[in-house]
Order: sequence, then structure tokens, then C-alpha cells
Amino acid sequence: MPARKKSRRVRLIVIAIVLLLVGGAGYGSYWSVSTVRASFPQTSGSLKLKGLSAPVDVKRDGNGIPQIYADTAADLFRAQGFVQAQDRFYEMDVRRHLTSGRLSEMFGKGQVETDAFLRTLDWHGVAQREYDSKLGPGTKRYLQAYTDGVNAYLKDHSGAALSVEYAALSFRSNYKPQPWTPVDSVAWLKAMAWDLRGNMQDEIDRALMTSRLSQAQIKQLYPAYPYSRHHPIVHGGSVNRISGRYEPAGSGGPQGLNRSVGSQLAGISQIIDRMPALLGPSGSGIGSNSWVVSGKHTTTGQPLLANDPHLAPQLPSLWYQMGLHCRTLTEACPFDVAGYTFSGMPGVIIGHNQNIAWGMTNLGADVTDLYLEKVSAGTYLYGGRQKPFKTRQETIKVAGGKDRTITVRSTDNGPVISDRSDEIRNVGQAAPVADPPGGVNSGYAVTLKWTALNPSNTMDAVFELDRARNFKEFRAAAFHFAVPSQNLIYADTQGHFGYQAPGQVPIRAKDVDGTYPVPGWDPRYKWTGYIPPGQMPYAYDPALGYIVTANQAVIDQRTYPYLLTSDWSYGTRSQRINDLIASKIKDGGKVSMDDMQSMQNDDSSEIARLLVPYLLKIDIKNDKGDYVRHAQQLLEGWDYKQDADSAGAAYFNAVWRNVLKLAFGNKLPKELRPKGQCLRVPPVGQTGPVDDLDGNNGAVQECGERDADEAQPDGGDRWFEVVRSIIQVPDNPWWTMSPTAFFTGDTNKAHHSTRDRLLEQAMKDARYELTAKLGKDIGTWSWGRLHKLDLKNQTLGTDGPGIVKWILNRGPWQLSGGEAAVDATGWNAAGGYDVVWVPSMRMVVNLQDLDKSRWINLTGASGHAYNAHYTDQTGKWANGELLPWYFTDARVDAAAEQKMALTP
Repeated sequence: MPARKKSRRVRLIVIAIVLLLVGGAGYGSYWSVSTVRASFPQTSGSLKLKGLSAPVDVKRDGNGIPQIYADTAADLFRAQGFVQAQDRFYEMDVRRHLTSGRLSEMFGKGQVETDAFLRTLDWHGVAQREYDSKLGPGTKRYLQAYTDGVNAYLKDHSGAALSVEYAALSFRSNYKPQPWTPVDSVAWLKAMAWDLRGNMQDEIDRALMTSRLSQAQIKQLYPAYPYSRHHPIVHGGSVNRISGRYEPAGSGGPQGLNRSVGSQLAGISQIIDRMPALLGPSGSGIGSNSWVVSGKHTTTGQPLLANDPHLAPQLPSLWYQMGLHCRTLTEACPFDVAGYTFSGMPGVIIGHNQNIAWGMTNLGADVTDLYLEKVSAGTYLYGGRQKPFKTRQETIKVAGGKDRTITVRSTDNGPVISDRSDEIRNVGQAAPVADPPGGVNSGYAVTLKWTALNPSNTMDAVFELDRARNFKEFRAAAFHFAVPSQNLIYADTQGHFGYQAPGQVPIRAKDVDGTYPVPGWDPRYKWTGYIPPGQMPYAYDPALGYIVTANQAVIDQRTYPYLLTSDWSYGTRSQRINDLIASKIKDGGKVSMDDMQSMQNDDSSEIARLLVPYLLKIDIKNDKGDYVRHAQQLLEGWDYKQDADSAGAAYFNAVWRNVLKLAFGNKLPKELRPKGQCLRVPPVGQTGPVDDLDGNNGAVQECGERDADEAQPDGGDRWFEVVRSIIQVPDNPWWTMSPTAFFTGDTNKAHHSTRDRLLEQAMKDARYELTAKLGKDIGTWSWGRLHKLDLKNQTLGTDGPGIVKWILNRGPWQLSGGEAAVDATGWNAAGGYDVVWVPSMRMVVNLQDLDKSRWINLTGASGHAYNAHYTDQTGKWANGELLPWYFTDARVDAAAEQKMALTP
């Protein structure tokens, strides 16, 4: 669209929204055109930026993506801070209030509980200690320059001139942003680490399952990783040989957990559910894709590298695209880098420089443990003696309300997170483990040990990656990337490619596998150290000719000498990518840029390949008018692709959701099931004949307690493996549809269903469900009508007045893809079909010609509602398209549509 027409369209939209606002009341009655547009930044001409040593050029392409050119590193990062504040300051401000546990200052009393939990974890305090004692002098200079740039923008902008959200906030408080600090930037790494922390939710869920399921049943729901079918990232040969070998835990179960601990963990789980969805919900489906193909197998003769991290959909996107260029590369100004940044943090997180490219996926290392603590009023038990808690006071300021002061207690294992829930504090006195309380009978606490609560120099690693020139320097940077632990893939312009697993990963005792909470008073459960960086798995120019990382097992855990985790994602996406690459290079074929992009959009359903043949064999009984049979026929000839317009995908996914509910969901404890799902079940621990529990004779109603996006079974590829393990056993107990018969061990076969009976019922239930949602005529069904994406502002867009939500939010988009597909537009089968995580960006880097690289963001560069670049990339993203990604000075300059000079 020509620039003039685009400008006119934006102006008309703004005028229309303002007319609506001024006709309303409250928020709207005081707003005008100038209110909505006040925060749109100047992006051409010239502006003065105090502190610069020389002019800085900011060139923006047709999508408003900035490339910055400076003579010194200090000027470069000062300009980065200024430009990010122009486009995204409200997002930055919310992030720093989140990481410091100060959301209540902006949003009032509804955030006090979240703030209390975050103050307990003390992310900002840890970041302060990192800044004071861990980070190098160069990193501190860059952080300070970035901070100065942000504050220069703040000095001349306030209220609606910063962002329209501040105009909305002014109606509920007199909040005004404080100056930015370097620690505000460092603290965001803790938020990254929180949502990528590994198996903490699995640890809680397994413990909660003990109230309803036996150890054998729980083990069936967490099957072993399928190494024979799904290749790990590293195929061996690239890990230094060291003595010793990790042996899995002998017990394979919790240390005598009872229902008291279950109540505590349920309360903690509810707190975690209420945490803002920074990067996405937990679950076996969430993750990311990245892969790199050797130049021997590409049409360019040099490596091609792809990456698409799967995170929570939000508006604006978590990522901010940007280029940072020193006009002349020197030791003092070594940066010539472009890629994806975090608003509020200097440097580039994922991308490429003039020599190398890199991508990231979550490694999933087990870097957390929950410890059960025997406590008295002021002490806790450890090693046979009482030790005093370490305590501190935290005051939470509340917009429009009274301050609240909390006491944070910590043991040597970590902060006491169970103090943050009234339900947990009043749990009772029952011993949570087999070991008797030993006279300490005033209660039990739960503490969190987590590597991110140890100061590290991950911020140093960001700048080291940005300026790395080869694999040696890349690995050295990776060794400093302590948290979150990520899979880092690599390629360079010299034709090399590789992989490094970084991160601070704890070493546990041999009989501890991190799958359940452990006794905090027993020194045997203390971490004994961390895996040496040089012993973490890596690969360099492997003979296979490509590397795929998609959250699968990093290496065969059965032979690797250290425990990385017991809870990998199960490798469905990674194996699909492996298969796509292998089929392409078979018999000498070559992979092109278009092939890499096509692979990112692959929406094949692997669970459908397994299940559909069984579904087609089902003879639907009592099917008047072939009502269900007509839906079943949608699966005949279906190619397993989950395109937005596919009726077959819509029906299959509805069947899959109902299979999971009937076979597993109805047998999980209420703490794992979605809110609003109520069942009549035997009381916990009840056994006996089914007849004794029919009607109201002993049965109780239990309703689910978990938010829909976090409930189980979520339908991720862990559940693929669970179903695979029983699909050939028609009378497996899990196929029993009656929870009462399942729980009570009833042996009357009349009360048990078989696989085919359950599949038949699931197909019927799916037909009825989709008729209600999409209509009776199956000819109108499509997957996209069910599988929709709504982009929401993460604060006022979810918890603000309706008119403000209308202004800030966008959507819906009907999407292709699905759970555990390469095009991972994830949904939670327990909660519904809406999209809950997405490929938050996509990139394909061409190491033969960096100007031929491609990229896309979920939303746009701007965080300002109704700015032309608010969601200008979303439509292309939804269609699987990529934008050109120019890098060299000449191509960037030629593509620039707006140029601005920042002058001293």
C-alpha cells in the first residue's frame, strides 16, 4: 500500500475510535485524537540526545524496524535505549514492575498476591547482586549507556505522550514512571528464567496425582523418553569422556507424601497459575524449534539456520526486531549485529552478526527443586539441628490502597514460597513425609531451590554472543549463559555449524531424580555442585550434516554421566523436522531457503497418524441418520494436515480432546482438572464395590481448580506417548470410562469399557460438541473457526474496562497448526481450542548472503495502539510469510523509508 494511502487509513481509524470514545463516559469522555496519537514517536528528521559523542543514524524500513549506526559502543546502546523507549516504554515499565514485585503500584490491590510471591523470590535483588559483583566493566558501561538513553526519552515524555495506557492509568491512580536503572534491564533475565525453569510444574503435578493415582499409574502418565524413535540433539561423540555414570533413582516415587503436602502444593500451583503469562503456559507442548543445515546439503553452499521460539501470544510481541551497527568495527566498538531483542534490555538475544548466526530453544534442564521443611515458629530443621530462618521485611505499595508489609523467610535451600498462601499456612499438622516430625509439630513449609536465584553473569554472555566471530568464541559466551538454560545452535560464514548446551545445571545425589519434592532437613538431598560447562553436550560440524533442537532430549540420558532432567519434551516436533530434512537431502537433494520456511509451517498432526486408523475402524452404534458417521467420514482420506480450512482437522482434534478427557482427565485429581469441570467420584482413598457408590451413596462432587490454559491433560506429546503405550491393549484399565470403577478397583467387567467403546464415545461427544460450536452442517466446519488467536495487551487488555480492551486488543485470527506440530500454534486440550502459545517469531538466516535472510515478528515494532506498526506483521505471520531481512549498509539504506539523526 502506498505510504499516503496507509497514512490516510490510519488517520480515519484514529478519528473513528476517538468519536466513539468521546461519546462514552469515564475513560472515553476525556480522550481525544491527541490522546490516542500523543505517544507516536518521531522517526524522521533529527532529535537531540544528550550524552552522545557523535551523531547516530536510525533507519527504519517499511515495517518500522530500526537499524542503528554509531561510532562508539556507548552511543550505540544509548541510542538503543532511546529508540526502544520510543516504541515500547509501557511494555518496559510493566516488565520492571513485574520483576521487582511492584505491579500493585501501577494496577492496585489485585496484584498484591503476585507482588508478594515475586518479592519472596527477590528477582530484582538477585539482579542487583549480579550487577554489583558478577558483571564485567564493559557490560556495566553498556547497561549504563542504555539506561541513559531510556531516561533521556523519559525526561521529555510523560502520561499519554509515553503511551496511551498511561492515560488510562491516570483514572485509577496518580502513577508516574520512575527513572530507568541498569538493574531493571538485568532483572528481565529472571523473568525469562522463570517461565523456562524446567520441570517444576511436573514435580508439583506428580505429587498432586498421589491423592488419586498409584505410583505405577503415575509412571504410566510420564513414560520414558522414546530414544529409539525420536533422536536426541547430540548423537554422541561430542561430550568429553569423564568417569562415572548417572543411575536413575531407585525409588521412582515421592518420599511418603500425604494429602497435607498435596494441599500445600495445590496452593503453590494456584499461585503460579496467577503469575502473569510472560512467556507462556507450562506444559509438554510448549517449546521452540531451531535447526541448522550444513552447506553440503543446501542450495547456497553455506549453512542455513532457522529458529522460532514458542511463547505466549501477547501484544506487543515479546520480541523487538533491531539492528545495532558500529560504523567502523574496532576492539572498542565491535558490534555489527541484528536480530531479536527484548525491550528493556540492551543487545541482541537471537540473530546474527557479520560472522555467525545463532538461535535458541529451551533446553528444559531441571534447575529447580521443591524442599519440604520441618519448621517451628522461628527455626527449621536441617541435619539434626534447628537453624534460624533468614528473614527480611518487604513493603508493597498499592495504588489507591494501603501499603502491605510481608515477612520473607528463607532456609539454606531457598525462600519459603508456601508463606504466600493462606490455604497453605492453615494446612494442618500432618507429617508430609514418612520421616516422623521429631517433635517439630507447628507446621511444614515448602521452599524453592532454583539456579536463577544465584547471581550469575548471563548478561555478559549476551554481549559476548553479539560480537563472537567463531565457534570458539561462541562456546565461551555460552559458558557464561547460566540461566535460563537454552539449546544454542550455531552457523558461520566459513561454513561451520554446531550446537552447545549451556546453563548452570545442578548435580544431585545418585538416588535423586528431581521428579518429586524432597525432605529439606536431610543433607543427602542437597545439591552437590553444578555440571562443569566443558562437560555440557555440544556438537561441531557433525557428520550427519544437520542439527535439530526442538526441546527433545539433548543426549541419551541413559549413558550421559549427569542428570540434565527426567522431563524432556518427547521429541514429536524434533523428529518431524529430522524426517523432513532427511527426506529432502536423500539421494543428494538440497535444502533451499524456501524449504526452510516451508518446514516452519508444517502443520502435520503426528497423533492423528497414530489414532485415525483406529477411529476409522469403529462401527458407530445407535447412530440415527448417520449423524456421527458423517463426521467420521471427514477422516477418510484426510492428510493429517491441520490447515485452518480443514474440516478433518477440526473433527479429529475434537475427538482427541474427548479421548483425553474420557481416558485420563476424568481420573485426575481436581487440582489438575480445569475450573468448571465437575465430576461425581468416590472420596479419596475409597475402595469397594461400585454399587455402594452409585447415586449419592458415598460419591462426592469434585470440581476442577486449575486455569484452563494450565490444566491436564493438555494434549502435548507426553500424552501422545501415553496413548501409544496402551493403544494396542484394548482392555487396558485407562480405557475405562467410569472414574468410579477405575478408582475403586472394581473387577466387574460390566462396569469397564474397552478402547473401541471409549473411542466411539469420544467420536460421538466430538460430533455433539462441534455441532454446538460450529453448526450441524459439517460442510461449514473448519479448524480455524475453533483454533483462534486473540492478541491482548498483557495488563489493561486483560483486566481493564471494556472500552480500553477494545482499543488495545486485536483479533481473532484463524490459524493453522496445532499442538506438538512444527507450526506450533498450541492449544490445551483440557481447556479448549483457543491458541495459548505460538511461534513468537520466525527467522531463517542465509550464511552465504546475509541480505537474503528472512524474518517475521508476531505483531509489529510499535507498542502504541493504532500506530501503523502495531500489528502490521501479524497477518503475514499468520499466513506463514517472512519479511526480507537486510543487513549490509547499502541494502538497509535502500530499504529505509524513515531516517532519523540523533545528535549530541
